[in-house]
Amino acid sequence: MGYQLGIDLGTTYSAAAVARDGRVEVVGLGNRAPVVPSVVFLREDEMVLTGEAAQRRAVTEPERIAREFKRRVGDPTPVLLGGTPYSAEALMAKLLRGVFDVAAASQGGEPDAVAVSHPANWGPYKKDLLQQSVRLAGLSDARLITEPEAAAVFYASQERVEPGSVIAVYDLGGGTFDAAILRKLTVGFELMGVPEGIERLGGIDFDAAVLAHVNRSLDGALEDLDLTDQTMLGAVARLRADCVEAKEALSVDTEVSIPVMLPELRTEVRLTRVELEAMIRPTLLETLGALRRALASAGVTPEQVSTVLLVGGSSRIPLVGELVGHTLGRPVAVDAHPKHSVALGAALAAAGTVGAAEGLGPSIDPVVGSGAPSGAAAAA
Repeated sequence: MGYQLGIDLGTTYSAAAVARDGRVEVVGLGNRAPVVPSVVFLREDEMVLTGEAAQRRAVTEPERIAREFKRRVGDPTPVLLGGTPYSAEALMAKLLRGVFDVAAASQGGEPDAVAVSHPANWGPYKKDLLQQSVRLAGLSDARLITEPEAAAVFYASQERVEPGSVIAVYDLGGGTFDAAILRKLTVGFELMGVPEGIERLGGIDFDAAVLAHVNRSLDGALEDLDLTDQTMLGAVARLRADCVEAKEALSVDTEVSIPVMLPELRTEVRLTRVELEAMIRPTLLETLGALRRALASAGVTPEQVSTVLLVGGSSRIPLVGELVGHTLGRPVAVDAHPKHSVALGAALAAAGTVGAAEGLGPSIDPVVGSGAPSGAAAAA
């Protein structure tokens, strides 16, 4: 039985989902989690590893690994892996192919159609570079869909969205922020105005703020570490991971302790939700400005918005919903699958492409007005 594949190449993690017979589900890309790190590793024999396999080599050979390269799409300065230069687009192609191969293997064969998501604020130049990545990955027939549109597509497949309803999508991911306004049509969605975004703003910036808090609490002890020592490198990597876990835990807890297990320093650093919110509030206010600009571009007032859809792992931070709800005075919906909704929507978009081509009727709604080649949603 055929299926369709949606791929979300994130700054920090990548996800995939499949649509089959009107149903959509996340593909397990990793051994321990559905998502995989968006990292690429170049071995000495020139073999390229991606995802978890690449991440496992990060500590011992950090000069051969690339991460967060999605932020560098369009940057002419190459990324060096073991001295070998790669463009960000070439690295995106390696990661895309890796995700595709794992997903296809899990399904027992290649999909009938593929949709790949991208930030809504990418202009023609960056979208053309993404198309190059898609071709380099051997997926020249893949369709593109913006991340906010894909999220809205999946939301409409889960919730009743009346024609004429206006949805504001607030997408705060690992490395980028997007805001887009969409109107539900009888069939599909219409993208209103010009989406707004902040390319270098996301969860990894909040992670860095938590690590800086730890460093301040230790009177700058992290600045004097010998990062040429393999044992020290491993300890710092563990500390960074613990900072990420602490940030995520504060979405539920009001206080956490971050273990510091360095070779010559073993202690704990306390962090409260109030302290974290004070660190990230100025940055979140910038996202609200982008959301207001998206509304203005669409010619929409907050009162005309039926729902603000929060998407992306960082949108689970309680302060995000509080600020968005207070600023717009509209209902806020936190997606039940904030880390996977874009991939799920992209899979539905790919399914809509096949349905339209085969004359299967309106079971999948197309997304219109985005300039993307194709997109779709399950009928609301």
